[in-house]
Amino acid sequence: MHTRPFRILGLQQVALGALDRTTLEALWLGAFGLAAVSSYRSEAENVDELILEIGVGAARVEVDLMQPVNADRSPRVHQPALNHFGLWVDDLQAAFTWLSEHGVRFAPGGIRAGASGHNVCFIHPKGSDSSPVSGGGVLIELVQAPPDVIRQLTP
Repeated sequence: MHTRPFRILGLQQVALGALDRTTLEALWLGAFGLAAVSSYRSEAENVDELILEIGVGAARVEVDLMQPVNADRSPRVHQPALNHFGLWVDDLQAAFTWLSEHGVRFAPGGIRAGASGHNVCFIHPKGSDSSPVSGGGVLIELVQAPPDVIRQLTP
């Protein structure tokens, strides 16, 4: 096993998609009573999302309810319905560099600002010849943890 220059600290978010997120809102806002904390819309990413929260402090997890801006365009944020999950990482740049060097395939775009203001990058759901390690069919978001989350989640 290789020494990693980063640590995965915990779950940051779960992103769910639907062609129309009204049914998701009925469950997560209505039945479960989660609080909506913000929204995010991007024509370029073809996403219109409502961001909810569950938990407090470092145990706070986002639940992103997403629908496409245009159902006929990609990316199709509603397919699959479990679009992606996000993991807190203590050093995103080190993780991106090290994982890339060890055969992990990242989605195009590299490290960039995410919907919640944290820097993010995405591990591709499928490997390639040059980068065979992937999410095994699942899109995985790595999210730079802020200092307070790093302190709270580091043993």
